[in-house]
Amino acid sequence: MTTEIIFVENIKCGGCINSIKEAIKKLKGVSDVEIEKENDKVTIYGTAILREILVNKLATLGYPEKGNNTALAKVKSFVSCAKGNLSLN
Repeated sequence: MTTEIIFVENIKCGGCINSIKEAIKKLKGVSDVEIEKENDKVTIYGTAILREILVNKLATLGYPEKGNNTALAKVKSFVSCAKGNLSLN
């Protein structure tokens, strides 16, 4: 079992958390995802998972690794957040 911990930018609410979990769980080798909003911490469990793939996927959703935030990432995170909120209902 492999565990990767990634601190990210732009987690605002349950919609963000839902979008992240849904997208990351679809990646090969990922068995579970835990997110701590208050710490901006994403913990990913699985087998043969590559950190680079996880970081890239999070960035495409608008949740780049800490210290790499941009205006575009913020916009992407709002879109992901909205999608996540829709699938919660």
